[in-house]
Amino acid sequence: MSRRRKRNPLVPGSRAQLDNLQTKLISEELGKSFANKEEAKMELAKELGVPLKAGSNRDLRSEDAGKVGGAMGGRLVKELVAMSIKSLQKNNP
Repeated sequence: MSRRRKRNPLVPGSRAQLDNLQTKLISEELGKSFANKEEAKMELAKELGVPLKAGSNRDLRSEDAGKVGGAMGGRLVKELVAMSIKSLQKNNP
């Protein structure tokens, strides 16, 4: 049995803001509006052809889970890096 490590943001209480940003990025990419991160994740999985379902996904292959998680996390990281660069350029002209 594998252990799943929950990653906590460095800034306490920022999880909701990160989830909202991630939902916004997926919404922009897919051209649809989503109420929450789970809805966005399910639609992204459908777009990628991954058989993700609500509830337990014990039968989901690691490769398929990685496709969804990687796509979501990759978009978030790119946006956070872009935001950091913009902030640094603004503060250090």
